Amino acid sequence: MRSYQIVEWDRPLALAERATPAPQGTEVLLKVDACGVCHSDIHIRQGYFDLGDGERIRLADRGARLPLTMGHEVVGEVAALGPDAAGARVGDKRIVFPWIGCRQCEVCLAGKEMLCLTPKFIGARVDGGYSDYVLVPHAKYLIDYAGVATDLACTYACSGITAYSALRKVAPLGATDTVLIVGAGGVGLNGVYIARALYESRLVVADIDAAKRAAAEDAGADHVIDNSAPGALDQVIELSGGGVAAALDFVGAPATSKFGFDSLRKGATLVVVGLYGGKLPVPLPLMPQKALTVRGSYVGTLAEMQALMELVRAGRVPPLPVHARPLDEAEQALGDLASGRVVGRYVLKP
Repeated sequence: MRSYQIVEWDRPLALAERATPAPQGTEVLLKVDACGVCHSDIHIRQGYFDLGDGERIRLADRGARLPLTMGHEVVGEVAALGPDAAGARVGDKRIVFPWIGCRQCEVCLAGKEMLCLTPKFIGARVDGGYSDYVLVPHAKYLIDYAGVATDLACTYACSGITAYSALRKVAPLGATDTVLIVGAGGVGLNGVYIARALYESRLVVADIDAAKRAAAEDAGADHVIDNSAPGALDQVIELSGGGVAAALDFVGAPATSKFGFDSLRKGATLVVVGLYGGKLPVPLPLMPQKALTVRGSYVGTLAEMQALMELVRAGRVPPLPVHARPLDEAEQALGDLASGRVVGRYVLKP
């Protein structure tokens, strides 16, 4: 098998050619058909997440070991089954749910594996889909995507489920409410599509990139604004009639989260989703005075992934723009993504 791996933190990926593994126990081996390139892959390759003020979370301190094959948005065909595997057949086409925990702790047993303290996330802790084969520990993490294009289907394993789970955290919302989405990249743009499937609320999308604002408008945003422009916040307050009911920051930078926070009406919620990095200074008196909620949202549960795919297969979520590239261009794809030149999602094809 051929894989592009991190062999040294913050260095270019290296090609590794190894024997294709044989699945053991309940494991399932998939031949990779497509794998999305996510902005978090940039941070994973760097080996850290920026906490602001020079502080960092280092992946090596959190259990990540090199070499590591990235890629957590994986679609493939079942190629082989371990002797104890059940619930899948050779030839099945499936999306891999990658947010897998230890599968033994109370959090995992409650169905919230993405919150496990010893995660086994595919493509972030164990080898993922920047490869032509990937191992999955159990068939329950394989999701049918019949009727959905293969290159699109893989994006729902992170871009889609992350947006869906974040949007569910601000329910209920009505037709008179306004939702602000900050950032219309690969996750935020999916957020626009999914918001339209979940809510009748007015939808405002903010992005500093004109091409991404245009994509958000095409996706169904009622209004798009440049959040770096003078008067942008006043514009959001006016459009929402005094402040938004919910703001979702799909960038996760100090400026974008502050923009979302400042846009909130009384009783509203800011959900920070993106992992760009930094700190959010919050004026504490406003928290009780306006009864605000500030919370994070990290990917989603297996149950949420299944619920999202029901919406997708029913045709209620329009397709995110995807741009296929050969696996050999993994490094170039990461560079283009880091530069902000992508509208939608890059997908690698072995």
